[in-house]
Amino acid sequence: MSKPIVAVVGRPNVGKSTLFNALAGRQIAIVKDTPGVTRDRIYADASWLDRSFTLVDTGGIEPESKDQILTSMREQAEIAIETADVIIFVVDVRQGLVDADSKVADMLRRSRKPVVLAVNKVDSFSKYEADVYEFYNLGIGDPHPISAASRLGLGDMLDEVIRYFPPEKEEEEEDDRPRIAVIGKPNVGKSSLINKLCGSERSIVSDIAGTTRDAIDTVVQYQGREYVFIDTAGIRRKSRIKEDLERYSIIRAVSAVERANIVILMIDASEGVTEQDAKIAGIAHERGKGVIIAVNKWDSVEKNDKTIYSYTNKIRDTLAYMPYAELLFISVKTGQRLTKLYDTIDMVIQNHSLRVGTGVLNEILSEAVALKQPPSDKGKRLRLYYITQVAVKPPTFVIFVNDKELAHFSYVRYIENKIREAFGFRGTPIRIIIRERKEKER
Repeated sequence: MSKPIVAVVGRPNVGKSTLFNALAGRQIAIVKDTPGVTRDRIYADASWLDRSFTLVDTGGIEPESKDQILTSMREQAEIAIETADVIIFVVDVRQGLVDADSKVADMLRRSRKPVVLAVNKVDSFSKYEADVYEFYNLGIGDPHPISAASRLGLGDMLDEVIRYFPPEKEEEEEDDRPRIAVIGKPNVGKSSLINKLCGSERSIVSDIAGTTRDAIDTVVQYQGREYVFIDTAGIRRKSRIKEDLERYSIIRAVSAVERANIVILMIDASEGVTEQDAKIAGIAHERGKGVIIAVNKWDSVEKNDKTIYSYTNKIRDTLAYMPYAELLFISVKTGQRLTKLYDTIDMVIQNHSLRVGTGVLNEILSEAVALKQPPSDKGKRLRLYYITQVAVKPPTFVIFVNDKELAHFSYVRYIENKIREAFGFRGTPIRIIIRERKEKER
């Protein structure tokens, strides 16, 4: 059984993201005194009195705005309202009851969902008591005075929220669905890819670079299997990061990669691979994630019989530190090779979790040493005693040697290549740890 969904909605700048963070227990939503900062809805797991639920933060609702972004935010909030079991409607006691609150209340009434009215920024009930009662005029139930920043009144509000939850059933099994983070520069088609895969306007898609500022999760079903796609903020060059907002987005992209099993790095075919793409890919490489490089907008490139080879060579050259990454040329617009993307995801996930027997590994090691003698220094030669796999995600191996200083990087890479020749490990990095063991300890 899925967890109940609680959506936090309201006008811009009434404290929705602050409340979301307080309930989720960690800094997830962007919090800033600029109206419209939270532009896409964000999910987090939360709990109250042993009841777990999924919390959804939304962009502020501007009921009659013609602005492109604000209109998209309103549509996103409407989607969140449609999917929610309970809605927390946040208003600002200091601004008082305004016409836009009444319009949002009308929208919520039409949803026929349970609504809990949270009057935020009530740091002193005695001071704001009369102002709180003003919100009875919205006609959607009792106003609950809270202060999200000071964490006051949240318990009473949550008691009311969970009162609307359906009866609890058996606990859910551990979530073993593949988690795929989609990363890349702004405006390369990350949100469009997820929208295409799930067949709905899940993320805000516009021609404004950096439209997706937060990492959001989308569940997509394909041939009976569920995949969780994590859309991330487009990462910009440091020189262009002028607001704290963009810094939050970079941190969030890193944390999204942390939560993922594998990563899809999207590259714009019309721009080609860039140094910035290499830096973004490095986030996934350093954290040992499986990697698929998806070259998007391939339909817009003029091609001849050598185009795909020249593109491949340039990508491999720029991303030389991750030769294992799988490479796909796709078009989100036309759907070209998107079904192959799922096959590639399945293959990379399998390789990322692949475990090899110790006996077979040591046969590969012995053969590698016989083919290429280990390096030596000042008359002392490197001796490789034993290899074993100690972890997966990514596959991690320990090689015991006589002297770590003699284990030159190039020879370790040679051993890695021999392991890859034998077992593939396509799409996943391999970690090799060198440990010293004296001959008498063998």
